[in-house]
Amino acid sequence: MSGETDLKKLLATMTPQLLAGVHVFVTLPPAAPVPGGLDPVMLFREREGTTLIVLEDQAKAAGLDAAFPSRMITLNIHSSLEAVGFLAAITARLASVGMGVNPVSAFYHDHLFVPADRAEEALAMLEKLAEESRL
Repeated sequence: MSGETDLKKLLATMTPQLLAGVHVFVTLPPAAPVPGGLDPVMLFREREGTTLIVLEDQAKAAGLDAAFPSRMITLNIHSSLEAVGFLAAITARLASVGMGVNPVSAFYHDHLFVPADRAEEALAMLEKLAEESRL
């Protein structure tokens, strides 16, 4: 269950999937509880506060200030947490067209949060990258 580490195989066999909904990044003060009604897809604690990635509607309902309206793309390949270069290749490809991306690695998959208004473009670029890697 350690996941794939071979960069060429990771790129060639990933199947990026654009998930429904617009996500946003919000922050809470250090040690503040997560407000009811929020179901974060990610929670990360830093010294300055806790970052949550939540659906935009949930953030609005909770009255939270939000940043970076984004769509989530799951790369659907069980990548190893020790894989080298996978996200670097992907983020470099998106950067080549001036697209910011916030990647999140979980145990089984890598997930990308890309600008909501450019999500379809990002998906097409990732599908092309996978196709090019299969050649």
